[in-house]
Parts: sequence; C-alpha cells; structure tokens
Amino acid sequence: MSVVVGYVPTREGETALDHAMSEARSRGTRLVVVNTSRGDALVDERYVDDEQLAGLRAKLADSGVDHEVVHTMRGRDASEEILAVAQERRAQLVVIGLRRRSPVGKLLLGSTAQRVLLDAPCPVLAVKV
Repeated sequence: MSVVVGYVPTREGETALDHAMSEARSRGTRLVVVNTSRGDALVDERYVDDEQLAGLRAKLADSGVDHEVVHTMRGRDASEEILAVAQERRAQLVVIGLRRRSPVGKLLLGSTAQRVLLDAPCPVLAVKV
C-alpha cells in the first residue's frame, strides 16, 4: 500500500508533495512521488532536472518518510503515468496539486487533474494552492 503524488516543480507541486508526505506519515505507508514527461517537447519545465531531482530526494530523505521516486519519460502523459503507478503500487490515496483558475477554467479542471480524479483506483486528494 502507498500514497502516490503527482509532482511538478511548482508551488502547486510542492504543496501536493507536502500534503502527500503528511498523509504517508499518518498512514504509516510508503510515499511514491511521480514526475514524468512524454518526452515530445524540447523543454518540459514540469519534468525535474538533475539538480531539482537531487533537491527532491534530499527533502524526502529529511522528511523521514519511506519513499520512492518514479522519474520517467515513457511517452505517456502525466495522468496515464500517475494512474499506472497508483494501480501498480496499490495506492490508498493519490494526491495532486491544482492551481487557481478563472471562472471559465473552473468548468474544466485540466486534462491531467480531471483524468486522475475520474479514473483513479482509490480516493484522490486535490490540493489547491
């Protein structure tokens, strides 16, 4: 069993990570951090670079939470990767970060968030910054 968090190096991603660490700690379970890219763009700012990955690993180590980082580029979109990891790791909870949106934007959460919310095999905690 695990808590899975979709992570991007943004304020929303950091907030989701902090909530996911807290959930994993309170549940006494492993935290699985997913950062992914399809690899079809020259630069994907949501995909952590080596320096950001080292900082993420250090933050996780300092937290004392049992953890694993899934850092992939397999041609799948973020929602597919998060959902696959949630299924494989038998997630108790998936955590995602949401950014504030305009009134029109609130009608559509965004493809990644919407797909995770609708298709996750377990409860989803959507953290808004």
